[in-house]
Amino acid sequence: MKNTIWILIVIAVLAGIIIFASSDKEPSMEKESENMAQEESVGAEISPEDGEMMQDDSVIENEIMMQGAGSYEAYAPEKLARAETGDVVLFFHADWCPTCRGLNNDINANLSSIPKNVSILKVNYDKETALKQKYGVTYQHTLVQVDSNGNMITKWSGNSTLVSLLQSIK
Repeated sequence: MKNTIWILIVIAVLAGIIIFASSDKEPSMEKESENMAQEESVGAEISPEDGEMMQDDSVIENEIMMQGAGSYEAYAPEKLARAETGDVVLFFHADWCPTCRGLNNDINANLSSIPKNVSILKVNYDKETALKQKYGVTYQHTLVQVDSNGNMITKWSGNSTLVSLLQSIK
């Protein structure tokens, strides 16, 4: 009789451990899904207040492709002067960041689609500590539009394509 009780206790404990372990994983998966959805929506466009419908991405992409031949290159302070005649965006990139790699790949695949008055400067997130502090960058895949003096015009994150990045430029 005592052996039967001990076997039942061991089975109950094991069942409890299995149930607890499986129920503990589900909330973290839900949190991960919510975090991913939130990251994607951070840089999402809000529809205009005047009621106009936003243009379809394919229409915008075609318009951008017709402009062509801007630049995507490594950051250097002297390149900020390009903001006198165009738009300069700093892309705080980390090689270990999946979101950064995705945007980097999309930009590289569509280099000819960068408008001629736009310079996207790739900033090493891990090494450019002073720039991160200057612009208040706290995590990778942050984009900062600057003027020719290096002053921040606007800052955002969440873009996963070149088209969405270009739509965020002011």
